[in-house]
Amino acid sequence: MTLHKIFSGLGVSDYLSLIGVSLIIYVTHYYYKYFTRVNPLPGPFPFPFVGNLPQFMWYKANTREFFDALQKKYGDLYEVNLGARRIVLNRAEDIDKLLMPSTKSHYMTRLPYMQGLEEIGMLGKGLILNHNLKSWRFNRQFFTQAILSPKFSQEAIAMTNKMFLELESYWDRLYLKEETTKQNKNVLDFAAWLSRFTNDMIIALTTGERSFTMAGYFNVQGEEKSEHPPAIVEDSENFVQAFRSHLNNVSMFIFVNPFLRHYIPFFKGRSDKALQNVNYLYDRVDSIIKRRREEIENTPLDKPLPHDMLTSVITANTPRDINYTKTVGGESIDRPMTDLEIRHIMFDAFIGGTDTTANMISFIVYYLAHYPDVKRKVVEEIDRVFQDDKTRSITEKDIHQLKYIDAVIKEVDRLLPVANMLQRYGTEPDEVAGYKWPSGTMFQMNAITIHKNKDYWEDPETFNPDRWIVENFEPKKYSFIMFGGGLRICPGRKLAIIELVALTALLYRKYDIDPVDMEAPIQVKSGIITACTQLLVKIRPRN
Repeated sequence: MTLHKIFSGLGVSDYLSLIGVSLIIYVTHYYYKYFTRVNPLPGPFPFPFVGNLPQFMWYKANTREFFDALQKKYGDLYEVNLGARRIVLNRAEDIDKLLMPSTKSHYMTRLPYMQGLEEIGMLGKGLILNHNLKSWRFNRQFFTQAILSPKFSQEAIAMTNKMFLELESYWDRLYLKEETTKQNKNVLDFAAWLSRFTNDMIIALTTGERSFTMAGYFNVQGEEKSEHPPAIVEDSENFVQAFRSHLNNVSMFIFVNPFLRHYIPFFKGRSDKALQNVNYLYDRVDSIIKRRREEIENTPLDKPLPHDMLTSVITANTPRDINYTKTVGGESIDRPMTDLEIRHIMFDAFIGGTDTTANMISFIVYYLAHYPDVKRKVVEEIDRVFQDDKTRSITEKDIHQLKYIDAVIKEVDRLLPVANMLQRYGTEPDEVAGYKWPSGTMFQMNAITIHKNKDYWEDPETFNPDRWIVENFEPKKYSFIMFGGGLRICPGRKLAIIELVALTALLYRKYDIDPVDMEAPIQVKSGIITACTQLLVKIRPRN
């Protein structure tokens, strides 16, 4: 007798009974596994299908508040179930193995196989979420070659100067002219402007093509419009907004159970919309890659090419590459990258180079406004380097001289890290934090609590950049993980520091910037990263 005939003979009550029995079996099995798990740690009680998602939603899906509250309640070692069981580590000494810079490490991957990542086309691709080590090593080789080249660094500094001049032109027309200051009192949303600045920056540096989201934001702030064609501006806005939606959606495909995404209307609706959005983004990036390939093919070999990342990764291991043969993991790799591989490392560059930098600059402005002595030292350093010249372009030499600004950047990230959590997946049995764990264990490192642990930092809650310039100062190993650590340390950290130091100097050598409401706490929302949602400031030229 076939299953069809069996089920066709069942009535409604029989179906309900079958569903009820299936649920009882599933729930029983779920809690049997939970109560017999290896090394039971304290943590919020999970529920079938959703794990700790209800508790997470109670905190409005704010990862910073959620994990901070759990650490205060359960201590420095606890577990949470979001998509899978996660062991949360809050001490530097417990994460040493996870961040060891060795190819023999058992923690080379951030995540295991995840159905959700396969659904959105990110599994085994790119760098950030790539669990395929051979693919990751290959991609990392070419990504690093492109982003750490001296010509790329020079291009980054030149582009920062160029984009800042464009930003200033918009500010001047909207907020700084005498006739406008009387109307709006020089008030602007700094976070919104810098978000668009870094969008336009990273797209130009990675693709070699211009984006015009600063122009788009300018167009909606007043009656005056930018000189760029409206269609081009709108196209830039659509692309960047789609990419922001993608960033917000990735966590759903990691943390939310596939059953919910596929069958529960609220989650399914969001999932379907996210898939449509990411397909649009893939098509857009693929078209950019295709255009650049055609441009390169039509450029004679004796003619120079641009120094953007896309050109570099397309020409890697081709006759245009002076370092033709690469060795990755002891294996010679003499082929160029495919368009699919290029697409995903471009995505990773967008992710790593937009909101992270924009939010750090917003946090820096907030802290400098609330610590006038620190701000005074920043301005004094800037004046000493630039000799009161408020117009010349910043250079690489200037960036190396601005050491106090570098200290400010580190101290801001220590207190308010943009990247809240680092994840690592154990591929072999190992001992971590005093417990023996089987292979397949997921670990999360909580930068928020590690950065403010009193065992590693003197006066950990105090904002004090001077701690970083004390002679021979060196923080305890892994007590400061701004860029992660180990072999998966952020490959774009050099670019990030260039942008952060240059932007801070360009801003404060010419302007005074203060929050409209000095008493208000900074407005942030925390997902994969902690983002500044709004920072209303008053801006005026320095006298």
